[in-house]
Amino acid sequence: MKQFIFFVLVLSCAAGLVAQDLPEHRFVSGNWSIQGGRVYQNDANARLAKVNIKVPQSGPMLYDFNARYEDGAQDGQGGFGIHLFADSALNTPSWGCGKSYLLWLNYDERPLKNSGIQPGLTGQVYRSISNSQMELLYSVDLNDYAELLTPDNLSSEVPFKIWVDGDTGEVRIYDPTDPDLATYYYFSVDKKDLPLKGDWVVMRTNGIKMSFAPEEE
Repeated sequence: MKQFIFFVLVLSCAAGLVAQDLPEHRFVSGNWSIQGGRVYQNDANARLAKVNIKVPQSGPMLYDFNARYEDGAQDGQGGFGIHLFADSALNTPSWGCGKSYLLWLNYDERPLKNSGIQPGLTGQVYRSISNSQMELLYSVDLNDYAELLTPDNLSSEVPFKIWVDGDTGEVRIYDPTDPDLATYYYFSVDKKDLPLKGDWVVMRTNGIKMSFAPEEE
């Protein structure tokens, strides 16, 4: 299985590698920085903050990283997510990301009416059709986990493990509350999009400060 440890490509900047050894990447919108081995998005007002990283993707892929809330959700809204198997990545702010799938974790106390999104904590899956068009495929109510959003937990690094088979379209999202990361939720992407292939991974935030780092093996 091919494996991609999320953000290790960008974090290698901090390791002092020469430029020609780095894959193509760009901090596009928001206020990004690298500090102490973590990548930070520091602008709580940025609605379309993102970083583009060029990574060839096909077949089975594993995305393994941790995320930590830093600030910005006092207004009752904030979210972050990851575009996978993106065929292109626009180097300006954008709603979508070429042809790709966006996995999104969202907190919104007052979502728009008729949006198909439940109030509170949700997990969402979007199919990106272009840089300006996306469709919501699933919105999963995660409010059973909302009691975990305590000040102590919010300051913790939360592990995320996502496995995608680009050939079959199966996606597994492992439960970060399982200490062994053995429990997962799964779904399949639209068969007409198979096989999934892409050259870009795009991490993005909306109205929130976050930091990320690769999980240590």
